[in-house]
Amino acid sequence: MKKYRTHTCGELNKKNKDQNVLLSGWINKKRDHGNLLFIDLRDNYGQTQCVIDKKNKLFKNIEKTPLETVIKINGKVIVRSDDTINKDLSTGDIEILISDFEILGKTKELPLPVFSDQEYSEEIRLKYRFLDLRRKKIHKNILLRSRVISFIRAEMEKLGFLEFQTPILTSSSPEGARDFLVPSRLNPGRFYALPQAPQQFKQLIMVSGFDKYFQIAPCFRDEDARADRSPGEFYQLDIEMSFVDQEDIFEIIEKLFNNLFTKFSKKKIENSKFPRITYENAMFKYGTDKPDLRNPLEICDLTELFIRDDVNFEIFKNLVKKGSIVRAIVTKNTKNQPRSFFDNLDKWAKEQGWSGLAYLTIETNKDALTAKGPIGKFFSNDALKDFMKISKSEVGDSVFFACGKKPEVEKILSQVRTKIARQLNLINDEKFSFCWIVDYPMYEIDEISQKIKFSHNPFSMPQGDHKNIDFSQPLKIKAYQYDIVCNGIELSSGAIRNHIPELMYKLFSIAGYDKKSVEEKFSGMINALSYGPPPHGGIAPGIDRIVMLLANEKNIREITMFPLNQNAQDLLMNAPSEVNENQLKELNLKITKK
Repeated sequence: MKKYRTHTCGELNKKNKDQNVLLSGWINKKRDHGNLLFIDLRDNYGQTQCVIDKKNKLFKNIEKTPLETVIKINGKVIVRSDDTINKDLSTGDIEILISDFEILGKTKELPLPVFSDQEYSEEIRLKYRFLDLRRKKIHKNILLRSRVISFIRAEMEKLGFLEFQTPILTSSSPEGARDFLVPSRLNPGRFYALPQAPQQFKQLIMVSGFDKYFQIAPCFRDEDARADRSPGEFYQLDIEMSFVDQEDIFEIIEKLFNNLFTKFSKKKIENSKFPRITYENAMFKYGTDKPDLRNPLEICDLTELFIRDDVNFEIFKNLVKKGSIVRAIVTKNTKNQPRSFFDNLDKWAKEQGWSGLAYLTIETNKDALTAKGPIGKFFSNDALKDFMKISKSEVGDSVFFACGKKPEVEKILSQVRTKIARQLNLINDEKFSFCWIVDYPMYEIDEISQKIKFSHNPFSMPQGDHKNIDFSQPLKIKAYQYDIVCNGIELSSGAIRNHIPELMYKLFSIAGYDKKSVEEKFSGMINALSYGPPPHGGIAPGIDRIVMLLANEKNIREITMFPLNQNAQDLLMNAPSEVNENQLKELNLKITKK
Protein backbone atom coordinates (compact mmCIF):
# COMPACT_ATOMS: atom_id res chain seq x y z
CA MET A 1 0.00 0.00 0.00
CA LYS A 2 1.20 3.52 -0.77
CA LYS A 3 2.61 5.47 2.13
CA TYR A 4 0.93 8.85 1.70
CA ARG A 5 -2.02 8.52 -0.67
CA THR A 6 -3.97 6.14 -2.80
CA HIS A 7 -5.78 9.00 -4.54
CA THR A 8 -5.48 12.76 -4.97
CA CYS A 9 -7.94 15.22 -3.47
CA GLY A 10 -9.55 15.82 -6.85
CA GLU A 11 -9.99 12.22 -7.94
CA LEU A 12 -12.66 10.39 -5.92
CA ASN A 13 -16.30 10.04 -6.95
CA LYS A 14 -19.30 7.69 -6.59
CA LYS A 15 -17.41 4.86 -8.30
CA ASN A 16 -15.13 4.71 -5.24
CA LYS A 17 -18.04 4.03 -2.85
CA ASP A 18 -17.07 2.05 0.29
CA GLN A 19 -13.37 1.99 -0.63
CA ASN A 20 -10.79 2.58 2.09
CA VAL A 21 -8.45 5.34 0.90
CA LEU A 22 -5.45 7.37 1.96
CA LEU A 23 -5.42 11.10 1.22
CA SER A 24 -2.73 13.66 2.03
CA GLY A 25 -2.95 17.42 1.79
CA TRP A 26 -3.52 20.72 3.53
CA ILE A 27 -6.44 21.50 5.83
CA ASN A 28 -8.16 24.16 3.73
CA LYS A 29 -11.19 24.77 5.93
CA LYS A 30 -12.98 23.28 8.96
CA ARG A 31 -16.69 23.40 9.89
CA ASP A 32 -17.82 22.24 13.32
CA HIS A 33 -21.45 21.05 13.33
CA GLY A 34 -21.47 19.93 16.95
CA ASN A 35 -21.39 16.15 16.68
CA LEU A 36 -19.62 16.22 13.32
CA LEU A 37 -16.46 18.02 12.18
CA PHE A 38 -16.07 18.61 8.44
CA ILE A 39 -12.61 19.16 6.96
CA ASP A 40 -11.90 20.28 3.40
CA LEU A 41 -8.61 18.61 2.46
CA ARG A 42 -6.75 20.29 -0.41
CA ASP A 43 -3.88 19.32 -2.68
CA ASN A 44 -2.69 20.43 -6.13
CA TYR A 45 -5.55 18.56 -7.81
CA GLY A 46 -8.61 19.67 -5.85
CA GLN A 47 -10.50 19.31 -2.58
CA THR A 48 -12.22 16.45 -0.79
CA GLN A 49 -14.60 16.82 2.12
CA CYS A 50 -13.68 14.61 5.09
CA VAL A 51 -15.80 14.09 8.17
CA ILE A 52 -15.19 12.75 11.68
CA ASP A 53 -17.74 11.90 14.37
CA LYS A 54 -17.39 13.36 17.86
CA LYS A 55 -17.36 9.82 19.26
CA ASN A 56 -14.09 9.14 17.47
CA LYS A 57 -11.13 9.35 19.88
CA LEU A 58 -9.22 11.44 17.28
CA PHE A 59 -11.91 14.13 17.18
CA LYS A 60 -10.31 16.57 19.65
CA ASN A 61 -6.86 16.24 18.05
CA ILE A 62 -8.21 17.06 14.60
CA GLU A 63 -10.42 19.82 16.01
CA LYS A 64 -7.42 21.73 17.41
CA THR A 65 -5.19 21.16 14.36
CA PRO A 66 -4.82 24.58 12.62
CA LEU A 67 -5.61 25.37 8.99
CA GLU A 68 -2.80 24.73 6.49
CA THR A 69 -1.39 21.87 8.54
CA VAL A 70 -0.39 19.01 6.21
CA ILE A 71 -2.13 15.80 7.25
CA LYS A 72 -2.68 12.25 6.05
CA ILE A 73 -6.10 10.72 6.58
CA ASN A 74 -7.28 7.14 6.35
CA GLY A 75 -10.95 6.64 5.74
CA LYS A 76 -13.88 5.19 3.85
CA VAL A 77 -15.57 6.76 0.82
CA ILE A 78 -19.22 7.63 1.58
CA VAL A 79 -21.73 8.81 -1.04
CA ARG A 80 -23.42 12.03 0.01
CA SER A 81 -27.18 12.43 0.15
CA ASP A 82 -28.71 14.38 -2.74
CA ASP A 83 -29.32 17.49 -0.63
CA THR A 84 -25.65 17.70 0.48
CA ILE A 85 -23.97 17.28 -2.92
CA ASN A 86 -21.50 20.09 -3.75
CA LYS A 87 -21.71 20.68 -7.50
CA ASP A 88 -18.78 23.13 -7.37
CA LEU A 89 -16.33 20.31 -6.58
CA SER A 90 -15.34 17.38 -8.80
CA THR A 91 -15.46 15.30 -5.59
CA GLY A 92 -18.74 16.85 -4.46
CA ASP A 93 -20.71 13.57 -4.65
CA ILE A 94 -18.70 11.91 -1.88
CA GLU A 95 -16.99 12.48 1.45
CA ILE A 96 -14.45 10.53 3.48
CA LEU A 97 -15.36 9.13 6.89
CA ILE A 98 -12.09 9.52 8.81
CA SER A 99 -10.85 6.50 10.74
CA ASP A 100 -7.26 7.69 11.32
CA PHE A 101 -5.11 10.74 10.67
CA GLU A 102 -1.48 11.81 11.00
CA ILE A 103 0.18 15.25 10.98
CA LEU A 104 2.86 15.36 8.25
CA GLY A 105 3.77 19.06 8.40
CA LYS A 106 3.00 21.57 11.15
CA THR A 107 2.29 25.24 10.49
CA LYS A 108 2.90 28.50 12.31
CA GLU A 109 0.21 31.19 12.57
CA LEU A 110 -0.71 32.30 9.06
CA PRO A 111 0.11 35.87 7.94
CA LEU A 112 -2.70 35.65 5.34
CA PRO A 113 -5.61 33.22 4.92
CA VAL A 114 -5.19 30.64 2.17
CA PHE A 115 -8.82 29.54 1.73
CA SER A 116 -9.77 33.12 0.76
CA ASP A 117 -8.78 35.15 -2.32
CA GLN A 118 -9.31 38.47 -0.56
CA GLU A 119 -6.82 41.22 -1.40
CA TYR A 120 -3.70 41.63 0.69
CA SER A 121 -0.82 44.07 0.40
CA GLU A 122 1.89 43.35 -2.17
CA GLU A 123 4.49 43.20 0.61
CA ILE A 124 2.68 40.43 2.53
CA ARG A 125 1.82 38.47 -0.61
CA LEU A 126 5.36 38.49 -2.00
CA LYS A 127 7.11 37.92 1.33
CA TYR A 128 4.96 34.82 1.88
CA ARG A 129 4.60 33.91 -1.78
CA PHE A 130 4.63 30.17 -1.01
CA LEU A 131 1.38 30.72 0.92
CA ASP A 132 -0.05 33.12 -1.67
CA LEU A 133 0.51 30.45 -4.33
CA ARG A 134 -1.65 28.00 -2.40
CA ARG A 135 -4.67 30.27 -2.86
CA LYS A 136 -7.19 29.01 -5.38
CA LYS A 137 -7.13 31.73 -8.03
CA ILE A 138 -3.39 32.25 -8.32
CA HIS A 139 -2.69 28.50 -8.02
CA LYS A 140 -5.07 28.01 -10.94
CA ASN A 141 -3.28 30.75 -12.92
CA ILE A 142 0.13 29.14 -12.45
CA LEU A 143 -1.23 25.76 -13.56
CA LEU A 144 -2.74 27.50 -16.60
CA ARG A 145 0.64 29.02 -17.40
CA SER A 146 2.27 25.59 -17.32
CA ARG A 147 -0.36 24.08 -19.61
CA VAL A 148 -0.12 27.01 -22.03
CA ILE A 149 3.66 26.60 -22.36
CA SER A 150 3.34 22.83 -22.85
CA PHE A 151 0.67 23.39 -25.52
CA ILE A 152 2.81 25.96 -27.33
CA ARG A 153 5.79 23.59 -27.39
CA ALA A 154 3.66 20.81 -28.88
CA GLU A 155 2.12 23.13 -31.48
CA MET A 156 5.51 24.51 -32.54
CA GLU A 157 6.84 21.00 -33.04
CA LYS A 158 3.78 20.16 -35.16
CA LEU A 159 4.60 23.20 -37.30
CA GLY A 160 8.11 21.90 -37.93
CA PHE A 161 10.06 24.05 -35.45
CA LEU A 162 12.99 22.83 -33.35
CA GLU A 163 13.74 24.18 -29.87
CA PHE A 164 17.26 25.42 -29.18
CA GLN A 165 18.67 27.16 -26.11
CA THR A 166 20.69 30.35 -26.56
CA PRO A 167 23.30 31.74 -24.11
CA ILE A 168 22.34 33.62 -20.96
CA LEU A 169 25.77 35.23 -20.52
CA THR A 170 26.37 37.41 -23.57
CA SER A 171 27.51 40.89 -24.59
CA SER A 172 25.76 44.19 -24.03
CA SER A 173 23.54 45.29 -26.92
CA PRO A 174 21.68 48.58 -27.57
CA GLU A 175 18.13 47.17 -27.76
CA GLY A 176 16.28 49.98 -26.03
CA ALA A 177 16.43 49.02 -22.35
CA ARG A 178 19.09 48.86 -19.64
CA ASP A 179 21.13 45.69 -19.44
CA PHE A 180 21.71 43.62 -16.35
CA LEU A 181 25.51 43.39 -16.18
CA VAL A 182 27.51 40.47 -14.76
CA PRO A 183 31.20 41.06 -13.90
CA SER A 184 33.70 38.53 -15.24
CA ARG A 185 36.12 37.02 -12.72
CA LEU A 186 38.46 35.65 -15.40
CA ASN A 187 38.42 38.84 -17.46
CA PRO A 188 38.93 41.70 -14.97
CA GLY A 189 37.13 44.93 -15.82
CA ARG A 190 34.88 43.25 -18.38
CA PHE A 191 31.20 42.41 -18.08
CA TYR A 192 28.69 40.02 -19.52
CA ALA A 193 25.11 41.16 -20.06
CA LEU A 194 22.01 39.08 -19.50
CA PRO A 195 20.13 38.99 -22.83
CA GLN A 196 17.32 41.48 -23.34
CA ALA A 197 16.23 38.97 -25.99
CA PRO A 198 18.01 36.23 -27.97
CA GLN A 199 17.86 38.51 -31.03
CA GLN A 200 21.36 38.07 -32.44
CA PHE A 201 21.66 34.42 -31.50
CA LYS A 202 18.43 33.41 -33.19
CA GLN A 203 19.58 35.15 -36.37
CA LEU A 204 22.89 33.31 -36.11
CA ILE A 205 20.93 30.05 -35.84
CA MET A 206 19.38 30.84 -39.23
CA VAL A 207 22.79 31.66 -40.72
CA SER A 208 23.94 28.29 -39.34
CA GLY A 209 21.47 26.51 -41.60
CA PHE A 210 18.70 25.61 -39.14
CA ASP A 211 15.40 26.44 -40.79
CA LYS A 212 12.82 26.92 -38.02
CA TYR A 213 13.79 27.79 -34.44
CA PHE A 214 11.77 28.42 -31.32
CA GLN A 215 12.49 28.77 -27.63
CA ILE A 216 10.56 29.66 -24.48
CA ALA A 217 13.24 32.24 -23.78
CA PRO A 218 13.99 34.13 -20.56
CA CYS A 219 14.71 37.81 -21.23
CA PHE A 220 16.23 40.33 -18.84
CA ARG A 221 15.67 44.08 -18.88
CA ASP A 222 16.42 46.55 -16.12
CA GLU A 223 13.14 48.42 -16.55
CA ASP A 224 10.61 49.93 -14.17
CA ALA A 225 7.63 47.75 -13.30
CA ARG A 226 4.22 48.15 -14.93
CA ALA A 227 1.01 46.20 -14.60
CA ASP A 228 1.88 44.21 -17.75
CA ARG A 229 5.67 44.12 -17.36
CA SER A 230 7.95 42.63 -14.73
CA PRO A 231 10.82 44.86 -13.60
CA GLY A 232 13.54 42.24 -14.13
CA GLU A 233 12.74 39.22 -16.27
CA PHE A 234 10.04 37.87 -18.53
CA TYR A 235 9.54 34.98 -20.93
CA GLN A 236 8.75 35.03 -24.61
CA LEU A 237 8.03 32.54 -27.35
CA ASP A 238 11.06 33.31 -29.48
CA ILE A 239 10.64 32.35 -33.15
CA GLU A 240 12.85 32.67 -36.22
CA MET A 241 12.42 31.23 -39.74
CA SER A 242 14.53 31.17 -42.89
CA PHE A 243 13.37 31.87 -46.44
CA VAL A 244 10.21 33.66 -45.33
CA ASP A 245 8.47 36.97 -45.87
CA GLN A 246 6.10 38.83 -43.60
CA GLU A 247 3.07 36.80 -44.73
CA ASP A 248 4.73 33.51 -43.77
CA ILE A 249 5.26 34.77 -40.21
CA PHE A 250 1.65 35.96 -39.99
CA GLU A 251 0.34 32.58 -41.17
CA ILE A 252 2.26 30.67 -38.48
CA ILE A 253 1.26 33.02 -35.63
CA GLU A 254 -2.41 33.21 -36.63
CA LYS A 255 -2.60 29.41 -36.74
CA LEU A 256 -0.88 29.11 -33.34
CA PHE A 257 -2.93 31.84 -31.64
CA ASN A 258 -6.26 30.60 -32.98
CA ASN A 259 -5.52 27.13 -31.61
CA LEU A 260 -4.08 28.44 -28.33
CA PHE A 261 -6.83 30.89 -27.42
CA THR A 262 -9.59 28.48 -28.50
CA LYS A 263 -8.05 25.75 -26.35
CA PHE A 264 -7.69 27.78 -23.15
CA SER A 265 -10.61 30.21 -23.21
CA LYS A 266 -14.34 30.21 -23.88
CA LYS A 267 -14.12 33.73 -25.27
CA LYS A 268 -14.73 34.15 -28.98
CA ILE A 269 -11.92 35.16 -31.35
CA GLU A 270 -13.43 38.00 -33.38
CA ASN A 271 -11.48 37.39 -36.61
CA SER A 272 -9.50 34.20 -37.21
CA LYS A 273 -7.69 36.10 -39.96
CA PHE A 274 -6.23 39.01 -38.03
CA PRO A 275 -6.81 42.49 -39.55
CA ARG A 276 -3.71 44.41 -40.77
CA ILE A 277 -3.53 48.07 -39.79
CA THR A 278 -0.69 50.36 -40.82
CA TYR A 279 1.13 52.16 -38.03
CA GLU A 280 0.07 55.49 -39.56
CA ASN A 281 -3.62 54.54 -39.63
CA ALA A 282 -3.51 53.10 -36.12
CA MET A 283 -2.12 56.34 -34.72
CA PHE A 284 -4.69 58.37 -36.65
CA LYS A 285 -7.82 56.30 -35.90
CA TYR A 286 -6.97 55.12 -32.37
CA GLY A 287 -4.17 57.39 -31.13
CA THR A 288 -2.01 54.35 -30.35
CA ASP A 289 -0.25 51.46 -32.07
CA LYS A 290 -1.87 49.13 -29.50
CA PRO A 291 -5.55 49.59 -30.40
CA ASP A 292 -8.34 47.70 -28.67
CA LEU A 293 -10.53 46.81 -31.65
CA ARG A 294 -13.37 45.75 -29.36
CA ASN A 295 -13.88 49.49 -28.88
CA PRO A 296 -15.93 50.87 -31.81
CA LEU A 297 -14.94 54.52 -31.21
CA GLU A 298 -12.61 56.08 -33.76
CA ILE A 299 -10.78 59.41 -33.98
CA CYS A 300 -11.34 61.92 -36.79
CA ASP A 301 -9.42 65.03 -37.82
CA LEU A 302 -11.27 68.38 -37.65
CA THR A 303 -8.33 70.77 -37.98
CA GLU A 304 -9.63 72.38 -41.18
CA LEU A 305 -12.89 73.42 -39.52
CA PHE A 306 -11.09 75.71 -37.10
CA ILE A 307 -9.56 77.75 -39.89
CA ARG A 308 -13.04 78.82 -41.10
CA ASP A 309 -14.41 82.27 -40.39
CA ASP A 310 -17.75 80.88 -39.16
CA VAL A 311 -16.08 78.86 -36.39
CA ASN A 312 -15.19 81.30 -33.63
CA PHE A 313 -13.58 79.16 -30.95
CA GLU A 314 -10.54 81.41 -30.61
CA ILE A 315 -8.52 79.15 -28.26
CA PHE A 316 -8.37 76.33 -30.82
CA LYS A 317 -8.19 78.76 -33.73
CA ASN A 318 -5.02 80.39 -32.40
CA LEU A 319 -3.40 77.06 -31.61
CA VAL A 320 -4.13 75.77 -35.13
CA LYS A 321 -2.49 78.89 -36.61
CA LYS A 322 0.64 77.96 -34.64
CA GLY A 323 0.73 74.42 -36.02
CA SER A 324 -1.52 72.48 -33.67
CA ILE A 325 -4.10 69.96 -34.87
CA VAL A 326 -7.67 69.28 -33.74
CA ARG A 327 -8.97 65.73 -33.52
CA ALA A 328 -12.17 64.39 -32.04
CA ILE A 329 -14.16 61.32 -30.98
CA VAL A 330 -17.85 60.95 -31.83
CA THR A 331 -20.13 59.05 -29.45
CA LYS A 332 -23.36 57.87 -31.05
CA ASN A 333 -26.74 58.93 -29.67
CA THR A 334 -25.52 60.27 -26.32
CA LYS A 335 -27.73 63.39 -26.18
CA ASN A 336 -29.72 61.87 -23.30
CA GLN A 337 -26.69 61.21 -21.15
CA PRO A 338 -26.91 63.13 -17.85
CA ARG A 339 -24.86 66.27 -17.42
CA SER A 340 -22.70 64.39 -14.92
CA PHE A 341 -21.45 62.11 -17.74
CA PHE A 342 -19.87 65.09 -19.50
CA ASP A 343 -18.76 66.87 -16.34
CA ASN A 344 -17.06 63.76 -14.99
CA LEU A 345 -15.15 63.27 -18.24
CA ASP A 346 -14.00 66.90 -18.12
CA LYS A 347 -12.97 66.48 -14.48
CA TRP A 348 -11.13 63.24 -15.28
CA ALA A 349 -9.26 64.94 -18.14
CA LYS A 350 -8.07 67.67 -15.78
CA GLU A 351 -6.91 65.02 -13.31
CA GLN A 352 -4.71 63.61 -16.09
CA GLY A 353 -3.00 66.98 -16.36
CA TRP A 354 -4.86 68.30 -19.40
CA SER A 355 -6.71 71.60 -19.57
CA GLY A 356 -10.02 69.77 -19.85
CA LEU A 357 -12.13 68.12 -22.53
CA ALA A 358 -14.05 70.33 -24.96
CA TYR A 359 -17.31 68.81 -26.16
CA LEU A 360 -20.64 69.49 -27.81
CA THR A 361 -23.85 67.58 -28.57
CA ILE A 362 -25.64 68.01 -31.90
CA GLU A 363 -29.34 68.80 -31.63
CA THR A 364 -32.14 70.40 -33.63
CA ASN A 365 -34.38 73.32 -32.77
CA LYS A 366 -37.35 73.90 -35.09
CA ASP A 367 -35.54 71.94 -37.84
CA ALA A 368 -32.41 74.06 -37.45
CA LEU A 369 -29.14 72.49 -36.31
CA THR A 370 -27.80 73.55 -32.95
CA ALA A 371 -24.93 72.43 -30.78
CA LYS A 372 -25.32 72.13 -27.05
CA GLY A 373 -22.29 72.23 -24.77
CA PRO A 374 -19.40 74.52 -23.77
CA ILE A 375 -18.19 75.11 -27.35
CA GLY A 376 -21.45 74.58 -29.29
CA LYS A 377 -22.15 78.28 -29.63
CA PHE A 378 -18.95 78.86 -31.64
CA PHE A 379 -20.22 76.98 -34.74
CA SER A 380 -22.47 78.47 -37.41
CA ASN A 381 -25.23 76.36 -38.96
CA ASP A 382 -23.18 75.80 -42.15
CA ALA A 383 -20.11 74.91 -40.10
CA LEU A 384 -22.15 72.35 -38.17
CA LYS A 385 -23.35 70.74 -41.41
CA ASP A 386 -19.79 70.40 -42.73
CA PHE A 387 -18.64 69.29 -39.30
CA MET A 388 -21.19 66.46 -39.35
CA LYS A 389 -20.05 65.33 -42.82
CA ILE A 390 -16.39 65.22 -41.85
CA SER A 391 -16.95 63.54 -38.50
CA LYS A 392 -19.77 61.29 -39.77
CA SER A 393 -21.87 62.43 -36.84
CA GLU A 394 -25.63 62.73 -36.62
CA VAL A 395 -28.21 64.58 -34.57
CA GLY A 396 -28.09 63.21 -31.04
CA ASP A 397 -24.36 62.44 -31.14
CA SER A 398 -21.76 64.05 -28.90
CA VAL A 399 -18.24 65.01 -29.95
CA PHE A 400 -15.16 65.33 -27.70
CA PHE A 401 -12.23 67.45 -28.92
CA ALA A 402 -8.49 67.68 -28.27
CA CYS A 403 -6.18 70.34 -29.67
CA GLY A 404 -2.38 70.44 -29.55
CA LYS A 405 0.73 68.98 -31.09
CA LYS A 406 0.18 65.64 -32.84
CA PRO A 407 1.84 63.33 -30.24
CA GLU A 408 0.00 65.07 -27.41
CA VAL A 409 -3.40 64.83 -29.13
CA GLU A 410 -2.84 61.17 -29.98
CA LYS A 411 -2.00 60.35 -26.37
CA ILE A 412 -4.99 62.27 -24.97
CA LEU A 413 -7.59 60.85 -27.35
CA SER A 414 -6.26 57.30 -27.03
CA GLN A 415 -7.03 57.46 -23.31
CA VAL A 416 -10.31 59.35 -23.82
CA ARG A 417 -11.41 56.70 -26.31
CA THR A 418 -10.91 53.94 -23.72
CA LYS A 419 -12.45 55.95 -20.88
CA ILE A 420 -15.63 56.79 -22.81
CA ALA A 421 -16.03 53.25 -24.15
CA ARG A 422 -15.82 51.83 -20.64
CA GLN A 423 -18.33 54.34 -19.29
CA LEU A 424 -20.77 53.59 -22.11
CA ASN A 425 -20.20 49.79 -21.86
CA LEU A 426 -19.14 49.58 -25.49
CA ILE A 427 -16.38 46.99 -25.00
CA ASN A 428 -17.31 43.32 -25.18
CA ASP A 429 -15.11 41.58 -22.61
CA GLU A 430 -16.15 38.16 -23.89
CA LYS A 431 -14.05 38.20 -27.04
CA PHE A 432 -10.45 38.45 -28.24
CA SER A 433 -9.79 40.96 -30.98
CA PHE A 434 -6.37 40.51 -32.60
CA CYS A 435 -4.71 42.71 -35.18
CA TRP A 436 -1.36 43.22 -36.86
CA ILE A 437 0.21 46.67 -36.84
CA VAL A 438 2.43 46.92 -39.93
CA ASP A 439 4.57 49.38 -41.90
CA TYR A 440 6.42 50.91 -38.95
CA PRO A 441 8.78 53.77 -39.75
CA MET A 442 12.42 52.70 -39.69
CA TYR A 443 13.39 55.84 -37.76
CA GLU A 444 11.93 58.47 -35.48
CA ILE A 445 13.12 61.63 -33.76
CA ASP A 446 14.27 61.24 -30.18
CA GLU A 447 12.18 63.62 -28.04
CA ILE A 448 15.11 64.56 -25.81
CA SER A 449 18.12 64.73 -28.15
CA GLN A 450 16.09 65.58 -31.28
CA LYS A 451 18.35 63.19 -33.19
CA ILE A 452 17.29 60.37 -35.48
CA LYS A 453 17.06 56.95 -33.83
CA PHE A 454 15.69 53.53 -34.73
CA SER A 455 11.96 53.41 -33.98
CA HIS A 456 11.67 49.65 -33.58
CA ASN A 457 14.28 46.95 -34.23
CA PRO A 458 17.66 48.02 -35.66
CA PHE A 459 18.13 44.66 -37.42
CA SER A 460 15.01 45.07 -39.60
CA MET A 461 14.87 45.07 -43.38
CA PRO A 462 13.69 48.37 -44.92
CA GLN A 463 10.83 48.14 -47.39
CA GLY A 464 11.38 48.55 -51.11
CA ASP A 465 14.33 47.84 -53.39
CA HIS A 466 17.27 48.29 -51.02
CA LYS A 467 19.48 49.41 -53.94
CA ASN A 468 17.22 52.39 -54.62
CA ILE A 469 16.17 53.58 -51.16
CA ASP A 470 16.20 57.36 -50.70
CA PHE A 471 18.37 57.66 -47.60
CA SER A 472 18.17 61.46 -47.73
CA GLN A 473 14.68 61.25 -46.18
CA PRO A 474 15.14 58.63 -43.46
CA LEU A 475 11.88 59.44 -41.65
CA LYS A 476 9.97 58.28 -44.73
CA ILE A 477 11.65 54.86 -44.80
CA LYS A 478 9.32 52.10 -43.67
CA ALA A 479 10.46 48.71 -42.42
CA TYR A 480 9.19 45.15 -42.52
CA GLN A 481 8.34 45.39 -38.83
CA TYR A 482 5.11 44.32 -37.23
CA ASP A 483 3.42 44.06 -33.85
CA ILE A 484 0.61 41.73 -32.86
CA VAL A 485 -1.97 43.29 -30.53
CA CYS A 486 -4.92 41.74 -28.69
CA ASN A 487 -7.56 43.73 -26.79
CA GLY A 488 -5.26 46.73 -26.58
CA ILE A 489 -2.27 44.73 -25.30
CA GLU A 490 0.89 44.40 -27.36
CA LEU A 491 1.81 40.71 -27.37
CA SER A 492 4.84 40.86 -29.60
CA SER A 493 7.09 42.70 -31.97
CA GLY A 494 8.75 41.10 -34.97
CA ALA A 495 10.47 41.83 -38.24
CA ILE A 496 11.96 40.51 -41.42
CA ARG A 497 15.69 40.84 -40.76
CA ASN A 498 18.27 42.80 -42.66
CA HIS A 499 20.73 40.13 -43.82
CA ILE A 500 22.85 42.44 -46.02
CA PRO A 501 25.94 43.83 -44.18
CA GLU A 502 26.45 46.82 -46.49
CA LEU A 503 22.84 47.90 -45.97
CA MET A 504 23.17 47.42 -42.21
CA TYR A 505 26.19 49.74 -42.07
CA LYS A 506 24.22 52.38 -43.98
CA LEU A 507 21.12 52.13 -41.79
CA PHE A 508 23.15 52.28 -38.57
CA SER A 509 25.11 55.30 -39.86
CA ILE A 510 21.84 57.25 -40.17
CA ALA A 511 21.17 56.52 -36.49
CA GLY A 512 24.61 57.81 -35.52
CA TYR A 513 26.70 54.60 -35.46
CA ASP A 514 29.89 54.60 -37.53
CA LYS A 515 31.23 51.41 -39.14
CA LYS A 516 33.73 50.79 -36.35
CA SER A 517 31.13 50.99 -33.57
CA VAL A 518 28.79 48.64 -35.48
CA GLU A 519 31.59 46.11 -35.85
CA GLU A 520 32.46 46.40 -32.17
CA LYS A 521 28.87 46.09 -30.96
CA PHE A 522 27.73 43.41 -33.42
CA SER A 523 30.96 41.72 -34.48
CA GLY A 524 29.47 38.22 -34.38
CA MET A 525 26.42 39.22 -36.37
CA ILE A 526 28.24 41.25 -39.05
CA ASN A 527 30.83 38.53 -39.49
CA ALA A 528 28.18 35.81 -39.85
CA LEU A 529 26.16 37.83 -42.36
CA SER A 530 29.24 37.91 -44.58
CA TYR A 531 29.09 34.14 -45.15
CA GLY A 532 25.95 33.34 -47.09
CA PRO A 533 23.04 34.41 -44.86
CA PRO A 534 19.51 33.31 -45.86
CA PRO A 535 16.65 35.81 -45.88
CA HIS A 536 14.97 35.34 -42.50
CA GLY A 537 12.52 36.83 -40.04
CA GLY A 538 10.83 36.22 -36.75
CA ILE A 539 8.72 37.33 -33.86
CA ALA A 540 8.59 36.82 -30.08
CA PRO A 541 5.15 36.81 -28.40
CA GLY A 542 5.27 37.43 -24.65
CA ILE A 543 4.28 34.38 -22.60
CA ASP A 544 3.35 36.51 -19.58
CA ARG A 545 0.93 38.71 -21.50
CA ILE A 546 -0.64 35.74 -23.29
CA VAL A 547 -1.37 34.07 -19.96
CA MET A 548 -2.68 37.37 -18.54
CA LEU A 549 -5.24 37.52 -21.33
CA LEU A 550 -6.26 33.89 -20.94
CA ALA A 551 -6.52 34.19 -17.15
CA ASN A 552 -8.36 37.53 -17.46
CA GLU A 553 -5.86 39.21 -15.13
CA LYS A 554 -4.79 42.85 -15.19
CA ASN A 555 -1.46 42.48 -13.37
CA ILE A 556 1.46 40.31 -14.41
CA ARG A 557 2.10 39.43 -10.75
CA GLU A 558 -1.04 37.26 -10.81
CA ILE A 559 0.37 34.85 -13.40
CA THR A 560 4.05 34.86 -12.33
CA MET A 561 5.22 32.33 -9.77
CA PHE A 562 7.86 34.40 -7.97
CA PRO A 563 7.66 38.04 -9.15
CA LEU A 564 9.68 41.01 -7.97
CA ASN A 565 7.95 43.95 -6.35
CA GLN A 566 7.63 47.47 -7.79
CA ASN A 567 11.19 48.26 -6.66
CA ALA A 568 12.61 45.16 -8.39
CA GLN A 569 13.10 43.37 -5.05
CA ASP A 570 12.47 39.72 -4.23
CA LEU A 571 10.93 39.98 -0.76
CA LEU A 572 10.91 36.20 -0.32
CA MET A 573 14.63 35.59 -0.99
CA ASN A 574 15.82 39.09 -0.03
CA ALA A 575 17.31 39.91 -3.41
CA PRO A 576 19.16 41.96 -4.46
CA SER A 577 21.45 41.36 -1.50
CA GLU A 578 24.84 42.63 -0.38
CA VAL A 579 27.92 40.52 -1.09
CA ASN A 580 31.00 40.15 1.06
CA GLU A 581 34.39 41.76 0.48
CA ASN A 582 36.03 38.53 -0.71
CA GLN A 583 33.45 38.12 -3.48
CA LEU A 584 34.08 41.68 -4.64
CA LYS A 585 37.85 41.14 -4.64
CA GLU A 586 37.47 38.01 -6.79
CA LEU A 587 35.60 40.11 -9.33
CA ASN A 588 38.01 43.04 -9.10
CA LEU A 589 35.18 45.29 -7.95
CA LYS A 590 34.93 47.95 -5.29
CA ILE A 591 31.73 49.62 -4.09
CA THR A 592 31.86 53.39 -3.72
CA LYS A 593 28.98 54.69 -1.65
CA LYS A 594 27.44 58.01 -2.68
